[in-house]
Amino acid sequence: MSEKGLWVIIPAYNEEKHITKVIRSTKKYCSNIVIVDDGSKDKTYYSARKTGSVVLRHIVNLGKGAAVKTGADYALKHGAKILIFMDSDGQHEPKEIPKFVKALKEVDIVYGSRKITQKMPFVFRFGNGVLNWLMGFVYSIKVSDTQSGYRALTSEAYKEIKWESNDYRMESEMIVNAGKKGLKYKEIFIRTLYSDDYKGTTAIDGIKIALHILWWKLTR
Repeated sequence: MSEKGLWVIIPAYNEEKHITKVIRSTKKYCSNIVIVDDGSKDKTYYSARKTGSVVLRHIVNLGKGAAVKTGADYALKHGAKILIFMDSDGQHEPKEIPKFVKALKEVDIVYGSRKITQKMPFVFRFGNGVLNWLMGFVYSIKVSDTQSGYRALTSEAYKEIKWESNDYRMESEMIVNAGKKGLKYKEIFIRTLYSDDYKGTTAIDGIKIALHILWWKLTR
């Protein structure tokens, strides 16, 4: 896969503190980067622009699912063949991008799975465990980390599994849609760095995700 066909999509909301470092680290492995500032109230947009990357902007906060979709659609219009989704808070290590690209040669989607350690906040360990079990029970899809945002997929797979969720439900909906389409997937373990100001899914988000996993089963 040529460098031209590889694109990294990074949704960002109030990540002025981390975004510059994340972009500079990512540029070592991919020159095509799309940052989607999802209505940030700080200087995320201006910090990202200074790096010379493509920066798209939502005037208001629409949610992670909407931001990733905006970035992916832009990349496809500009010739993307492989899409990498990464978080903007420094959790994910760009040096693992080549691992995703290599794994994607055999499948349609690659899910990055975080190793369950004591460094992962307890609420995430517990919540993820419940959602992983529910996904397996309802859809017979075995993914050990359904909520990880570090993923890779082909442009064709993206067209097949495009989600409707605008918020954190997009990760689960993506897996459900891929399963329904019969797309091939694999997991690779990733290292995750947790900061004190980590902003991710809350307990309320987890409940909403669980309810929608059931709802999608009944309505699709």
